[in-house]
This record gives sequence, structure tokens and C-alpha cells, in this order.
Amino acid sequence: MYTVLLVFQVVICIVLVGLILIQKGQGADIGAVFGGGGSQTVFGARGAGNFLSHTTAVIGAVFFLNSLGLAYLSDHSSSSVASGIALPSKVPVTTTAASVAPVVAAPTLSVATTAGLAADAVSAAAGSSPVKP
Repeated sequence: MYTVLLVFQVVICIVLVGLILIQKGQGADIGAVFGGGGSQTVFGARGAGNFLSHTTAVIGAVFFLNSLGLAYLSDHSSSSVASGIALPSKVPVTTTAASVAPVVAAPTLSVATTAGLAADAVSAAAGSSPVKP
């Protein structure tokens, strides 16, 4: 059922775009004043706007109703996106005291101490005595 409605939705989209592109704009009537040939239409001078606008409204309503139907079916369908994913088993995890090691934070050094140690290393490599500020 979902696939049929989806194909119908695509057909409705194509028809709706075609109907909208066939219609003339609101400023198109000004061309008839200067001899634009507005009387040579297929549906008559006034019939095209009314017929196309009513048809577009009906097809638009069918499009929205079909969209609501697709949304309902996609929400209430038996298959979902996660249906193909293997979920982890519900086995409880047991740990013993011996397997869990305590976490000990490493000692931290300040920026000044780190800079002093780096200066000591450079001066020791150069063979001179470090100068302390």
C-alpha cells in the first residue's frame, strides 16, 4: 500500500508542477491591451484561468491528503529503520572488585615549573649552569 501511494505521490507532483507552469501570471493580461492576442486561447478568454486554478486547487488538495496518508503509514508500519540493526543482548554485566582498577590522576605541573625544567634541560645540554630568575 505504501509503495502504491508513493508512486501516486510522484505522479501527483509531476501533474501539479505541469499545471502550475501552464498557468499565466497575473501581469500577463496587460499584453492583451496592446494587441497580444489574448482571445486565441484554448479555453476561451476567461475560462483558462478558472479551469486551471480550480484543477490546481483540487490536485493540490489530493497531494496534501496523500502526503498525510504516507506520513501515517510510515509512522505505523511494521518495518522501521532500526529493524535491520542487531541490538545488543540484555545480559547484565557483572564485574568483580579485582577486575576494576582504581583510576589515579597523574600529578600536574604548573607552566612556570614546566618552563623551568625545559630551561634546565637546555642549559645542561649546552654545558652551562642554569640561570634562575
